This record gives sequence, structure tokens and C-alpha cells, in this order.
Amino acid sequence: MTQADPGNWRRLVEDCIAFRHELHAHPELTGAEFETAERIRRYLDHLEIPWRACAGTGTVADLASDAAGPCIAFRGDIDALPIVERNDLAYRSQTAGTMHACGHDGHTAALMATAIWFKQHEHILPGPVRLLFQPAEEGGHGARQMIEDGALEGVERIFGWHNWPALPYGQAACPDGPVMAGNGSFRITIHGRGGHGSQPELCRDPVLAGSAVVLALQQVVARRIAPQKGLVLSVCSFDARSAVTVIPERAVLEGSFRLAESTDRDLLTEFLLEVADNTARAYGTLAHVEVFPRYDATVNHPGPAADYRQALVDEFGEEVLAGDILLPVMASEDFSYYLAACPGAFALIGADDGGAHHNASLHRSDYDFNDALIARVTKLNARLAGAPLPPG
Repeated sequence: MTQADPGNWRRLVEDCIAFRHELHAHPELTGAEFETAERIRRYLDHLEIPWRACAGTGTVADLASDAAGPCIAFRGDIDALPIVERNDLAYRSQTAGTMHACGHDGHTAALMATAIWFKQHEHILPGPVRLLFQPAEEGGHGARQMIEDGALEGVERIFGWHNWPALPYGQAACPDGPVMAGNGSFRITIHGRGGHGSQPELCRDPVLAGSAVVLALQQVVARRIAPQKGLVLSVCSFDARSAVTVIPERAVLEGSFRLAESTDRDLLTEFLLEVADNTARAYGTLAHVEVFPRYDATVNHPGPAADYRQALVDEFGEEVLAGDILLPVMASEDFSYYLAACPGAFALIGADDGGAHHNASLHRSDYDFNDALIARVTKLNARLAGAPLPPG
């Protein structure tokens, strides 16, 4: 295959689209990506690209290991979600209750297309390239596990991306600094005294106390946090099931928070504890608060981010960065672990081309990855790595 051979390039892309559809039809949940890993490793064996297992179901592949330049890494995530697919596609999920509803099948396929193209030009790559097929992005801290297992050893820069249906195809975002928020979750258990619904005075009602806690928490960001800070605090679950005549013994509230700056996590945790405890006591109940930190904010390094933006402009044109998107987006990514350990950058690349399912938001049951991104991201990776550009 050569740069001037559009027929072979077209077949490469078609093969990787087919690979994406194969992955989409056989999704696996976080930490259980066993068949997915085998499919990836068989493909790498076919390409004669050396690889090693990393973090269990993860895979690290290396190209041009003896090249003189700096080592650059690219990452693709491989896990799916516990969602029932509602699409009527030829390649729809064949695994009950599991779906690639975030596009990790497409991220993996784009990384495999990169592997094929780079393998064909390995002898002229300016520096070593490492490809990270990472498991457990969906809340499983897979990036941290990959780092602990040596995935970044020798790497000097790392790049990643996420398809973004909220942006039109041909637009992207890759700022200096935060691009995605940090996150966490919480559980508040309100302990009261149950009893008969006709005698509330003998009870300490956790439903009433929990309702007051919900209202109080919704005022934390508005009244306890500076408006210049980007935070979201949401109570998403209220469980106090009981009989229609019985005041229950307890209520359990659960929710999540998002932070543009990970340093605000301690402040928000302090307010969660204070507000829940004091509000519950005002109703004669007690609150037990558990906070579960998840990912830090995904923070781009200025130099790599500038290089990524230039590659985006070169690939899509000057208008690629003109999209109307507020940053950081309040979704979260475990790519934050890589950027805390190594210079690099992460981009959000628009997927909405008007096609069916391409503007469905991530984690929706009617979402589908836009296959047109496989070729474009492979070209972006070639620009970032200094590899020859595919035709077209």
C-alpha cells in the first residue's frame, strides 16, 4: 500500500468499518472485554504487529520501536454499556442488555485502521508509536490500570479523542486546559424511625427529611459555590419504598457531581457532608454520607493541544474549531489519568452529519457511531505522528 493507492486505502477503511460492526454486534461490559481483546489481538497478529496484554483485557501494540524520534501514543477504549439497543441495524448488538452506546467500537476501529496504515509505513515513521487498546473506561479506571501496568513507559506524548454527536461532523474541540470535567458520585442514607402513616408524630420521617435534603443540595452550587466555577450537583435517585400506610425506616439518595477543576472536589464534598447532616438533623433523622471520587478533569497540555488543533485544521479546514460548544463539557473521561502522567491532548470530534442515529446523544439506546470518522481520525493520527498521509 502506498500513499498514491486510493484503492487500497479504501479497502483498508472498509475493512475497519466491518471490524467496527463486528465489535458493535458483540459488545462486552467494563472489565469483561475478553472476546473483544481476542478479536483485537488476532487482528494485530494478522498484521504482524507485536503486542502484549496490559491491565487484563487491555492490549499494548508497538510500531517502529527502533526509530530515533520521540515515542507517541494513541488510545482507543474498548468497553460497552449495560443498555438495551433499540436500533434496527444489521450489526445490532447480539448480547442481551449490552450495547456500544458510546462509540468505543468506533474508537477501537479507528485505532486499528491507524495500526494498519502505520504498519504499512513503519520503516519511515519518525519515531516509535504505541497503540493502547484500553478496557474499563466506563467507570472502571482502565487508564489507571494501564499506566500501572507500564503502558506509558517510554511514551513522550499521548493523544486521544471521543466522537461527539452534539457537534456537527467537521467540527471539533481541543482547548488548552480542561476539555472534560472531573466527576464523582454519592450516596446519602437517611436513618429515621418508621411507623404507621396515621401517626407521624411517633415517627421520624426519612421521606420528609430526604426531600428536604434534595432541595437543600440543589442550592449548594447556586449559593455556596462561586458562579465562575463549573460544577454540577444532581440527585438522581430517591429510594424510600414502603407500603402505602407505612412510614419507612430509611431513605437512600444517590447522585453525581461534575467539576471543571478537580481541586474543587474537597470543597464540594465538605458541602455535601454539611448540608446533608444538618438538614437531616433538623427533621430528627441522621444522615450517613458516602462520597465516591471517580475521574479527575481531563486537562490538555498546551503544546500537544496546539499540535492537535493544527492537525484538525489541516484535516477538516479552518472552520473545524468554530463550533458553538461550552467547555469543559461536564461529561467525564478516564483519559485524565494519561494526561496527569504524560504530556498530551484529548479532542472531541463532531459526529452529527444528519445521518440516522448520528445525532443521538451518547449512552442512548438509539445511538450509533458515525463510520465516516474512522478514516478522518486515522488521517489525524498520521498527521500527529508525522506518518505519510492516506490519499483523499
